[in-house]
Amino acid sequence: MRLRSVCRLNWARLSHSYATRPPLAIPYKTGQPMHETRPHYLPEPGFLTPGITALEYYDRRMRLAKDLPIRSAVIVAGNNVVHSSGSVFYHFQQDTDLYYLTGWLEPDSVAVIEKVADNKNDDDVVFHMLVPPKNPATELWEGARTGLEGAYDYFNADEVVEINRIDAYLKGIVKRNDHIYFDSKSKGAKLSKFGNFFSLGYHRQSDSIDEMLRGKSVKSLKLVLAQHRAIKSPAEIKVMHKAGQISSRAFNTAMAQVSLEPFVTEKLLAKYLEYAFVRGGCDREAYIPVVASGPNALTIHYTRNDDILYKDETVFVDAGGKLGGYCADISRTWPNSPNGFSDPQRDIYTAVLNTNRICIDQCNENYGMSLHDVHELSVTTLLLELRSLPGFSNLSRSDVSRELFPHYIGHHLGLDLHDTPSVSRFGRLRKGNVVTIEPGIYVPYNDKWPKHYQGIGVRVEDDIVVGSTPSDILNLTSLCAKEVADVELLVRLGATTPGLYDEAVQISI
Repeated sequence: MRLRSVCRLNWARLSHSYATRPPLAIPYKTGQPMHETRPHYLPEPGFLTPGITALEYYDRRMRLAKDLPIRSAVIVAGNNVVHSSGSVFYHFQQDTDLYYLTGWLEPDSVAVIEKVADNKNDDDVVFHMLVPPKNPATELWEGARTGLEGAYDYFNADEVVEINRIDAYLKGIVKRNDHIYFDSKSKGAKLSKFGNFFSLGYHRQSDSIDEMLRGKSVKSLKLVLAQHRAIKSPAEIKVMHKAGQISSRAFNTAMAQVSLEPFVTEKLLAKYLEYAFVRGGCDREAYIPVVASGPNALTIHYTRNDDILYKDETVFVDAGGKLGGYCADISRTWPNSPNGFSDPQRDIYTAVLNTNRICIDQCNENYGMSLHDVHELSVTTLLLELRSLPGFSNLSRSDVSRELFPHYIGHHLGLDLHDTPSVSRFGRLRKGNVVTIEPGIYVPYNDKWPKHYQGIGVRVEDDIVVGSTPSDILNLTSLCAKEVADVELLVRLGATTPGLYDEAVQISI
């Protein structure tokens, strides 16, 4: 196997003048950023996506192949462009398994990893890519494509063919292999046609995958690959840490606006955060945010974001940026007044914050905890915290788990917001797992609960890298203010850190 790019592990800032565009470093344009076409985004050669080298993508494919029997073929179908209405399309989102194994970010593509023998050397694994060819007429309207040559030169494919040859080409691969790993994208169907994936006319829709795979042993790729994706590499953790840092600063500046130029609507705060994520260096927001004023926070996934922000209420936000495909996921609650929390607000917030801290401390291999164990601990801790508050002395565990804290303590995080869902919550946490820790309390308007706490909803969420010991747990979102004193200082005095509002053009990971 050949790697045609120089691979290095760290980014460095480059000094550029943006007055004049430099000449193109390669003879053709590509359909996604490359060092040669977007040096501000990928400052060093050898990186296919921010922080991740061509070598790491290659190693991922080799590690996957080691888990497979001889005469296996992994088929990964990428996503196509989806239209919201008429000719208006959504922002393209690549299938995350294809992303993880290749770094390829263009639509209408398929990757195949074929294990022809015991992979004691590179020649035992063949990496196929089926991609749209370069087409000047199409590129005039839709932009550049990387094409077949780019798939070979930059993505280190061993064999590259046009996607419109998929029928005959894939049949040959399927015929010579005994074990096929493939996940249908069509829910409720056995196996879908590739034609269902691609809308640009590359496939005649003459043969469906289920017909092609008849008589073969077909297994789910996701179940195998999830075990790999659940353990993040040092490079992945660096990218996620940067996404967490950028997102944390965005939250801090949003809190600071309370005393500077307060937001009047949930909608404007939501758009400010999206802007702040991108201004700080993220590619975009990771998901539709929750921006909930006062009792709107009682709805766990409140995404309407169409109400007024009232000064006597708290603001609850669940949001995060995405960088190089990797998500940040932060929840914070703060008072929408320079005067800080009211006493009832502070009581509930402190109970949640203490639980957040205690649960984070459990995220290490030495303690042998599972995510479910951490969840059970969070319920116990919230119960004890609330029983110390006036009006909650008779609170039961069932009251907490069913009514006041109805969601789970967290989930895996990575290329997907809810990453690797097939990984059991009951398995022990392992070094390199990245999980969210997000306890919350949501007190309904119900006479069962103390009146002075009704309508208050609080969640405090951080992104945690599981360590081998308590001392090497890493909080990727530790820059985001959450201590009561820090939050109240921000809403009272604002933020004046030099460079905090500068636009990030180059990101050092």
